[in-house]
Amino acid sequence: MSPGGAAELFLACLRVSLPTFGWVIAGMLLARAGLLPQALNDRISKLAFRFGLPVMLFACAAPVDYRNALHAGYVLVGVFATVLVVGLSWLYSRWRGHPPREQGLFVQGAYRSNLAIVGLALCIAAYGEAGGRLAALPVALMTTLYNLLAVFVLNASLGGNASPLAALRGVLTNPLIIGIAAGVALSLSGLPVPALLEPAGLWLSRFFLPLMLVCIGGAIRLSDLHRAGSLAWEATAWRLLVSPALTVALALALGIRGETLGVLFLLVATPAAASGYVMVVAARGNGTLAANIIVLTTLCSLGSITLGLFLLSLLGLAGDLS
Repeated sequence: MSPGGAAELFLACLRVSLPTFGWVIAGMLLARAGLLPQALNDRISKLAFRFGLPVMLFACAAPVDYRNALHAGYVLVGVFATVLVVGLSWLYSRWRGHPPREQGLFVQGAYRSNLAIVGLALCIAAYGEAGGRLAALPVALMTTLYNLLAVFVLNASLGGNASPLAALRGVLTNPLIIGIAAGVALSLSGLPVPALLEPAGLWLSRFFLPLMLVCIGGAIRLSDLHRAGSLAWEATAWRLLVSPALTVALALALGIRGETLGVLFLLVATPAAASGYVMVVAARGNGTLAANIIVLTTLCSLGSITLGLFLLSLLGLAGDLS
């Protein structure tokens, strides 16, 4: 490829990532200017999480043909790669001699991506409606897996008393999971999908995803970063570099290419999920460390995602960007 073609391809990748993270930066600036106080941010987040995003995910999931084996393949790769990252990051943390009570936080930071909001926004930005449809099922299955694994790794390091059953109950009552499950059920039922559903899902995604990204930016507190230590930076490297690389390598080994590989990469390459902070605080762990990992991965992911998508596109592995 000529230098001009490579530069054009890089700009195309930047057009995918920059608008998504632009909303996050806008949220940070609004919060700093006092225009997005925490109480308002919380109310907007709850409204979008409980109503807007579930309806949007339902609209994205309903038109998908889940009987197609192509869809199952990359979803299973995402699930297996997540388990693999958990095991390898745990061994790494023990080898590095991290404090026992912080090993679970490191592992959670390494594997748990913000795929339901940032990942979904990136998939739609990269591939349009098709990206949202491809992302719906892995978002549902991997979010469930993320929560169950978080209970395990945090209990193992913090000695908490939360049970996998309680985590599963929380997943089953999660509005995002309910929305996706309803869409999958409609698809598998054989009933006709209303013609207005797909454009409605696209419209909702254009409204609620930027809104949630602004709220993520508004919740970021840069003042904590002066206490970020080497463990937070190591977890950031695992979250943004090691975990996506392992997932992509596994997908390539199993013959996954094109848009499915691009969607899988965008889902697993996102920053650490804010819900991980909530679980750490609830388990009486190091909340400052958990917050630092979220902030660092969010700030650094614009570069890592753009470069990763550019490399996959340059090699002809990520399909055509919209």
